[in-house]
Parts: sequence; structure tokens; C-alpha cells
Amino acid sequence: MAHMSLTKHQQTELLAIARESIIHGLKYGTSLSIHLADYRGELIEPRATFVTLTHHQQLRGCIGTLEAIRPLVVDVAENAFAAAFRDPRFQPLTEPELTGLDLHISMLTPAVALHFRSEQDLLSQLRPNIDGLILEEGRHRATFLPSVWETLPAPIQFLDHLKQKAGLPSHYWSKTIKAYRYTAESIA
Repeated sequence: MAHMSLTKHQQTELLAIARESIIHGLKYGTSLSIHLADYRGELIEPRATFVTLTHHQQLRGCIGTLEAIRPLVVDVAENAFAAAFRDPRFQPLTEPELTGLDLHISMLTPAVALHFRSEQDLLSQLRPNIDGLILEEGRHRATFLPSVWETLPAPIQFLDHLKQKAGLPSHYWSKTIKAYRYTAESIA
């Protein structure tokens, strides 16, 4: 299913929902309740999103969904709240941190399985600065958004760090490892 790009107005609206959900979380401890009747078109289509928070250019939280299971506005509100208060790598966000907090939303396309015969074959299929990648091996699973290429520009680095994020050794390889590719539309 082809996804249309959002208008500038819709992008601004999503960023506002994300910020409002974080502010709501600071006040009430829950994400913003979304009333779907208030929204139209692409904003209520099921989409998978990630919300990334940075505070003075430092990562402050990043949570998302890999499958389109909720309407876009709901996914953004829930993921913004989770990125601010439930990312296990960080303490919950505090009110003073709202100043200097930047929000970034990535809307994911559905993931497509990659078919490869070896690690080298997989590496040759990766498209730096375009692909997000999901790696699975048994119960180990992790993803890197396309924006991670900015800090890990070489495909081998990208893959090795993703293996570590999934809880595997960086040089790990097996015949049962699975990989899925997706792209993301960025809103910042």
C-alpha cells in the first residue's frame, strides 16, 4: 500500500500532538487522549512511527512501533509519551528539560524481508541513508532507523552495531538470521 506524504500542516499537527502528549505526561502521568473524530485522512490511517527526543543535540529517548497497528495520531501520541517517560536507557523526562527539547517523528513504510545468502550479500543490499533495518535471530530483535546512518555511515558498522543492540556479538552470523528493510519519512 503506497503511503502519501503528509502536508506541512499535517506534519506540524503531528509534532504538536507529540509535544502535547509529553506535557500531558508531565502533568498527569499518561499520554494525551486522542479523539479520532477530530482528525481526517492520512492522520487516522494506521502507520508505524518512532518518536526521537533530543535535548541540546543529545539523544534523550526514542520509542516506536515497527508495525502499523494504530492510527497515526494515536501512534505518535503514545510513542512521544513512551520516549519521554519509558525509554529504559534514560530517567523519565523532567519539566525543565522541555526547554531545549527537540522532537523528531519517523513514519515507517511496511518492512520488507531481505533475501541473502551471506553477511556480505546482506551488506551489498543495504542502501545507506535510505534503509532502516530490522534484524532478528531467535528472540533477539532490534532496529536502526535510517537516521542512524549519519553516525554509522559504513554498512558493516551499521550492521555490527545493530547486532550488538539486538544482544548479539558484533561478528555474529548464522544461516537463520533474518533482516527486513523499511524507509522512513522524517518530520522535525
